Order: sequence, then C-alpha cells, then structure tokens
Amino acid sequence: MTVAIIQFGGSNCDNDVLHILQDVLGIKAELVWYKEGKLDGYEAAIIPGGFSYGDYLRSGAIASRTPIMEAVKKLANDGKPVMGICNGFQILTESGLLDGALTTNSYPKFKCEWSYLRVENTNTPFTSMYEKGQVIRIPIAHKDGRYYHDDASLQQLEDNNQVVFRYVDEKGNPSKDVNPNGSLNNIAGITNREGNVLGMMPHPERASETIIGSDDGLLMFKSMVESGRK
Repeated sequence: MTVAIIQFGGSNCDNDVLHILQDVLGIKAELVWYKEGKLDGYEAAIIPGGFSYGDYLRSGAIASRTPIMEAVKKLANDGKPVMGICNGFQILTESGLLDGALTTNSYPKFKCEWSYLRVENTNTPFTSMYEKGQVIRIPIAHKDGRYYHDDASLQQLEDNNQVVFRYVDEKGNPSKDVNPNGSLNNIAGITNREGNVLGMMPHPERASETIIGSDDGLLMFKSMVESGRK
C-alpha cells in the first residue's frame, strides 16, 4: 500500500504521520502538496492536522476547495481508505465527504490534553484490529472540535453505526464532564455511510509509540494497511 499524506500551507502533523507509516510500520508513504490534481497510484490518503490557510473563514473551508480535494473525493468514491485527523476532519466535513460540522469548543479555548475514546464500530478499514467497546487513550489539540449536526441527521449517524469513536472516561462511560469540546453525543470520530472515510479530532499519530505515552493509535494505521491487502 502507498499512502498519500496531503499537505496544505499550515499543516503541522504531516511529518508525524509520515514517521508512523514509514519508520514505525514500514509502509510506503509520500507527502503530496495540495496543488496536485491527481492521486494516481495511491491506495489511501490521510489529511493530517494543522491550521490549513490559517483557519480563515472556517476551519478547513478554504482547503476543502483546493484541487487536491477533487482527487481525494475520487479516491473515496473508489472505495479507498481516506482518513482526516483534526484539521483533516474539518476539511472532510467542509468538502462534503463527511456529514455535520466542527464548530468552536463549548469552552472557546484551544485544548491540548489526553482523552479517552471508546471504540464504537470495528467494521471499518481503520478499526478492524480493535475490539468493540475498547477504551483507548489518544490526545486532542484543537479549538474548533465540537461536532454538530441537526437532530434527525445525528440520529441517522447513530442508527447507521457511523459513530466510530466517543469521548469517555477510563472505564468507558460517556458524560458531559469527559467531553472536552461539547461535541453532540460525545462524538470524537465518524465515518461516511460506506465506512471508508474516517474523520476524527483526536490525534492517533501522537499515540502510536509507547515512548510518547501511548501506542493505542497505532492499530488505526495497522488496520488501514491491512484493509489494503485484502
């Protein structure tokens, strides 16, 4: 599998993702500048975190209209895995690849801290190596991470099992107290209906080596790679 890591002006987690894929997992991955119009030869794409275009207008709004996103949409429509992390999640919602929106945290400040997530759906290319209900420890770093959707569409996400990660405590219980940004239903990550496009606010690339405090995020990348071999 060859993975494209999409770079925008303002991306700051691109090399972190590259390190995990290349140096930890030994997977071929390449940084792809946003002005490219094609992703021929790539079997997956990851849009990393950062502040594309300085988060002007809305987080991810300008980046979602760049040439590379048409190629990302084509990759997704072909059933290939596409992952958006933090700013990447915002870009995926702004581009229409994922439903809903990411708005300013309920406490409107940048938050950088460890969070616990419960794995809600293991039937995706990104979570197949986890166990349903497993609690994992992955950090967040954002100001605009509050997931929002209208009530009817939110219920559809839940009914379709598109909620993949939820903010919880160490024992796996969701509550307002452990919700770092006010996301509806404690949502930390979702997929499209087909399950091959994932967006999440926490940073799995920052939790993929024990030396930095957790390797709970590594199985996400391993699952994605394994899905490409099937």
